[in-house]
Amino acid sequence: MNTFEPSSATPLIDHLIELRRRLLWAVCGFILSFVGCYQFSHEIFAFLVKPLATAFEGIEDRRLIYTGLAEAFMTYLKVSLFTASLITFPLFAIQIWLFIAPGLYPLEKRAFLPFLIATPILFLSGAAFAYYLIIPPAWKFFLHFETPQIEGVLPIQLEARISEYLAIVMQLVLAFGISFLLPLLLVLLGRIGIVKARTLTKSRRYAFLMILILAAIITPPDILSMLGLALPLYLLYEVAIFIVHLSEKQEVADDTSVQS
Repeated sequence: MNTFEPSSATPLIDHLIELRRRLLWAVCGFILSFVGCYQFSHEIFAFLVKPLATAFEGIEDRRLIYTGLAEAFMTYLKVSLFTASLITFPLFAIQIWLFIAPGLYPLEKRAFLPFLIATPILFLSGAAFAYYLIIPPAWKFFLHFETPQIEGVLPIQLEARISEYLAIVMQLVLAFGISFLLPLLLVLLGRIGIVKARTLTKSRRYAFLMILILAAIITPPDILSMLGLALPLYLLYEVAIFIVHLSEKQEVADDTSVQS
């Protein structure tokens, strides 16, 4: 005897078909974006190299090198993939929203939509913060360890490989972008009742310690980059406490108005 009713199986199949359609839209968007980015991969890589080129201003005969036959080609592929991922990240988020939105109540939609909008904004803010404010002084700090040519002593000069340079830039951009989503995660946990503003307030000291450890792990080994990530993260932590506190007060006010 068949225990599965057609009426119960059909909605599941419909949901899977809808999910596949949404994923196909997102994947097609990513592929088109990747192809477009590859056409401008030289310009994109030049943009990523600009902080190092600025640090080298006034110094002649500086260059980036590659030591493997396919290294330059693979670097431009990685640049294209990296840029396409950043461009299509909002598209993936929109497709996920369009998939789950029909099953949400209007109140849930209003509560969830701000998180959807804030996610790419915070991520891009973190990436821009890393590129414009952290990377330039960090590169100058590392270049201070070069030594000029002295009689009897060989000079020490940077000749960075393009793949290694791209890797460290991508690491910083992604680390700062993802880290700037911390307040969003805390606010979301507060909205669903997992954390409370009072708990976050009492945990300030431990949160700051964890932020310092996280910053030391995911940034280059210099104090400037570490503090450049840790201090904004802690400020965002305080902002998250304030937002969670306001959210809790609003919930209490709503409950009081319903009871009255």
